[in-house]
Amino acid sequence: MLKIVADDKIPFLRGALEPYAEITYLPGGKITRGDLLHADALITRTRTKCNAELLDGTPVKFIATATIGYDHIDAAYCRAHGIAWTNAPGCNSGSVMQYITSLFLRYSLKTRWSLKEMTLGIVGVGNVGSKVAKAAELLGMKVLLNDPPRERREGAGKFSPLDAILENSDLITFHVPLTRTGSDATFHLADAAFFERASKKPFLINSSRGEVVDNAALKHALQSGKLRGAALDVWENEPGIDLELLNLLDYATPHIAGYSADGKANGTSMSVNALASFFALPLYEFSPDIPVPEDILIRIPPGGDPEARLAEAVFRSYDILSDDRRLRMSPAAFEKQRGDYPLRREFAAYRVSGADDLTQLCSGLGFQIAKEQ
Repeated sequence: MLKIVADDKIPFLRGALEPYAEITYLPGGKITRGDLLHADALITRTRTKCNAELLDGTPVKFIATATIGYDHIDAAYCRAHGIAWTNAPGCNSGSVMQYITSLFLRYSLKTRWSLKEMTLGIVGVGNVGSKVAKAAELLGMKVLLNDPPRERREGAGKFSPLDAILENSDLITFHVPLTRTGSDATFHLADAAFFERASKKPFLINSSRGEVVDNAALKHALQSGKLRGAALDVWENEPGIDLELLNLLDYATPHIAGYSADGKANGTSMSVNALASFFALPLYEFSPDIPVPEDILIRIPPGGDPEARLAEAVFRSYDILSDDRRLRMSPAAFEKQRGDYPLRREFAAYRVSGADDLTQLCSGLGFQIAKEQ
């Protein structure tokens, strides 16, 4: 019988493959080579480093990571040893867009600075960055896009060089993979020199990979006033985060930007379906049932500032402050907060009513529009 080792924190996975395989569930960060000595496949997340130390001498033929990121997989080793692997591109892009939208609106309310007056620089315009760009444009922000690989493929028309992002952006958000070599390397892309060149003292957001931003340089930039503020969802040296940096941030969360139930279900179904295809299992288009929020109807009162009223709807679906408060209260519980993350549904799970002037905007963000009786 097919033998699979799986991260025990992957949601919606239990029961999906049991009819076809023997599955051992283990904490992702504690899976060892010994656990894989009889395994044909591994289903994991970012906490399991899939390298020679883990895989040498094991019969593993296939690895699925239920995440967008795959820098925890040694692709060269897998290729050299005939191990197929797959990730889940775009699985939680809607979740990260929701997180960033909530952040934008919280920042606007905090600073009393309308989003329509802000210029946003997006570094990395893949599945996630593209959705963030669309949301920002719907919110009235001016958007600058930076993505050298796409620019080489598509031409320079809609893209801006990084220097233009640094010169013109009020906010900068990163949505890039972590790459350490090559002309498009993103490791410490935001370093001391980056912050020196940021002439408008922007607000910096990182929800991509912790090592994309040099956390020591970020701390210095905040202390010396080179930035107007910052928000981190991803950190260097997770889960042992820099507490001094935490106290300097406007918003701080424990690597949960993509943790909506929808995003998790997408990642799990993509992994299960890829594994089923690889091993020719009679399992077709697995798709888990996702719990429904207690109250899916959001009523927006008429009148008043449109941005503030939209914020009420967005915060009903997800408010970044709830995760920020939990992390600040107990930063040592970083991993536990991720493992025990409460149910969060994306905009599409909610119906909005009562605000005809915001219908187009709410629909564009993904909300359902309730029909008035």
